[in-house]
Amino acid sequence: MICYLDNSATTKVCEEALEAALKVMKEGFGNPSSMHSMGFEAEQTVNKSAECLAGILGCDRGEIVFTSGGTESDNLAIIGASLAASRRGKHVITTRIEHPAVRRPFEYLEKQGFEVTYLGVDPEGVVSCDELENALRDDTVLVSVMHVNNEIGSVQPLKELGAIIKKKNPGCLFHVDDVQGFTKLKMSPRSMNIDLLSVSGHKIHAPKGTGFLYVKKGTRLEPLMLGGGQQGGLRSGTENVPGIAAMAASAKMLCDKGEEDRAALYELRKDFVLGLSDIEDIKINGAGSLEHYQNGNADEERFAPHIISLSVKSVRAEVLLHSLEEADIFVSAGSACSSHKRAPSEVLTAIGLEKDLLGSTVRFSMSRYTTKEELCAASQKLHEIIPALRRFVRR
Repeated sequence: MICYLDNSATTKVCEEALEAALKVMKEGFGNPSSMHSMGFEAEQTVNKSAECLAGILGCDRGEIVFTSGGTESDNLAIIGASLAASRRGKHVITTRIEHPAVRRPFEYLEKQGFEVTYLGVDPEGVVSCDELENALRDDTVLVSVMHVNNEIGSVQPLKELGAIIKKKNPGCLFHVDDVQGFTKLKMSPRSMNIDLLSVSGHKIHAPKGTGFLYVKKGTRLEPLMLGGGQQGGLRSGTENVPGIAAMAASAKMLCDKGEEDRAALYELRKDFVLGLSDIEDIKINGAGSLEHYQNGNADEERFAPHIISLSVKSVRAEVLLHSLEEADIFVSAGSACSSHKRAPSEVLTAIGLEKDLLGSTVRFSMSRYTTKEELCAASQKLHEIIPALRRFVRR
């Protein structure tokens, strides 16, 4: 049995998305910008997909801009919004636990003369509302805080953060990277005062190379891609119609089953974590830890249902990862986008994880297709290999 537990890196394409993409590729393959009937049909597919996604977020169809994925959405939001507002101010804010697709654009802005404030987090990976309030200034033009952390699954209090931003500096834009949270947790940009929201398709069972950016009406962005002026000039280039249709189909399927899937994932997560309780010297990072479950105070509002960060003392992450792989159990060492780097995880460092565990942490991540049997197999294998690997290290 193959146990795929790396769904935060990517997910398999669901049948709904596959069927939607194939239909467009076979029958509706016109260019949405063409003026003939096949072009009109493709344009309608794009519009209907945007309406579907807008309905999920409770926004207008015109507030959806299609991109190639989360990285492009983050770059367009952060760089595009900051440049557009640079005459008003050059101070921006983000956190120390952001994905590289957010962190790197802020580093780019620093080189362009912007001042960046990096907010810290508590040991569970949650941003302080008070720290954000104290960091906001009259010349702050953008705040970017992710919804769900991709390494440890911590959930940020977006509604409270958004309210603070708009109260202290109404003109400041609020961007949220929702790559790990979209369809898994409830999201309402309007009620949370979110101006920009990034989503990636391949994290929600759609094909790679798909994504979108929610842009609240009236929000000014400098486009990063110039060309034919598609999508109101915000993102030139012929739209990926099959991918867009697939992404809308997968998002609809997930949202239709959202409450049921969410409850099932939280239960699977709890059983898996508690099943590891008899292994010595391990640590579940963030909220929803072993101790939280055992003490009955696991607050599900503070952690996502699908991500488990496991630190194993005296066992290198790469060794554990490949030992599991030999048993057809697939996990990751931190973020898939930075897993080949030798530097310690910035997220784990930010939460104050002990130095001897920084290089000994792996991530298990689930999807709606994850089964109890897969997690039981993973748990059983961990019970077998962790003591064996530790004995090998001590030799």
